[in-house]
Amino acid sequence: MNKQIPHIKNQIRCIILFFMVALIFSGATAIPAQTELTILLRHLPADSVIGSLLAEVLHAVQDTGAHYPFLFYGNDWLAFAHFVIAVTFAGVLRDPVRNIWVLEFGMIACAMVLPFALIAGGLRGLPLWWRLIDCSFGVVGFIPLWISRLKTLHLQEMMRQDRLNIFF
Repeated sequence: MNKQIPHIKNQIRCIILFFMVALIFSGATAIPAQTELTILLRHLPADSVIGSLLAEVLHAVQDTGAHYPFLFYGNDWLAFAHFVIAVTFAGVLRDPVRNIWVLEFGMIACAMVLPFALIAGGLRGLPLWWRLIDCSFGVVGFIPLWISRLKTLHLQEMMRQDRLNIFF
């Protein structure tokens, strides 16, 4: 057996574990939006572009919470979706070759972030710089999945060669 196979599997697992933790963390941050905004605004100048925008966002969050708290249930479902998507990558941890489709699904989802953020954010009146930050999550998420896919394809070829070497 090729001694590199366990090493490459371990590399893939480490990358995917990082990706899963990042997804879970990202989802968890959707729940306490008001608290996060309050803390963030303590550290930003109020007269800066981002400070004034986030102050407006905080005011909207507070107003929504006071009058329509049920709307935050959507944020809870957003967090839940992040958790569920993270769980799908458990298959890659077990068997990257058999579950390469999960990596491809994740890469497609990351690519879809770009047009969605640009179009939906534009329709909602978000400034371009905000939409570009949202797009960066798709780009940053794509990179570890792409690396994992390349390593998985390499692993698949090494395993195929290993099976052939048994007969020769």
